Amino acid sequence: MSNVASTYEAMQQLHHSSTNIVWQETVITREIRSRQKMQTPLTLWFTGLSGSGKSTLANEVEKRLVNSGYHTMLLDGDNVRHGLNKNLGFQESDRVENIRRIAEVAKLMNDAGLITLASFISPYERDRTNAREIIGKEYIEIYVSTPLVECEKRDVKGLYKRARTGEIPHFTGISSPYELPINPDIEINTCHYSLQEATDHIMTKIVGYLTRDVEQESVMKMIGEVGMIEGGTY
Repeated sequence: MSNVASTYEAMQQLHHSSTNIVWQETVITREIRSRQKMQTPLTLWFTGLSGSGKSTLANEVEKRLVNSGYHTMLLDGDNVRHGLNKNLGFQESDRVENIRRIAEVAKLMNDAGLITLASFISPYERDRTNAREIIGKEYIEIYVSTPLVECEKRDVKGLYKRARTGEIPHFTGISSPYELPINPDIEINTCHYSLQEATDHIMTKIVGYLTRDVEQESVMKMIGEVGMIEGGTY
């Protein structure tokens, strides 16, 4: 059994250890929230090496979506480690837990009716598969396949150089592996496209999911049907 697989199974056992808890159904459902926003919840999961253009591309796609009237939330790998995942490092077990937490957060964002953009190296195929299983059919994997040599050229912070000298351990692509996605929903090599072209490519691929044909009256009718008229309680 590989180290990644054994670590994954250990983490799964740990998080299945909670007992005496029951899932609480809510009156306002994901469907109601998404109809209120007149959109289909999605998670656009950007994966690739550091410097591949994941974050830049995710930001540009989000800007395009917001300018078109969609409701979004962007989860960035570095930003999340300042808060939710600040107690995690970069060794294998922490990377597994990092992606598991993010997948659960993305699912919650989808439950709120939002289009979530997640920009994470997410180097292990098993973790990306787990994220897809957690999030469900809303998960769209976008592999930013910019090669390592180009990522190093773009490295203005000198992270790759420090990783090659051993100053930064567990650095993906140098001292830690990146497992290529087996069957991503979308693949884009930013060496071959401008930022606008790459954004256009992704928008073209996801346009069929971006449904905006729900009437506001339908939302109000659904809310009334579940009893959430004025005076409703938890």
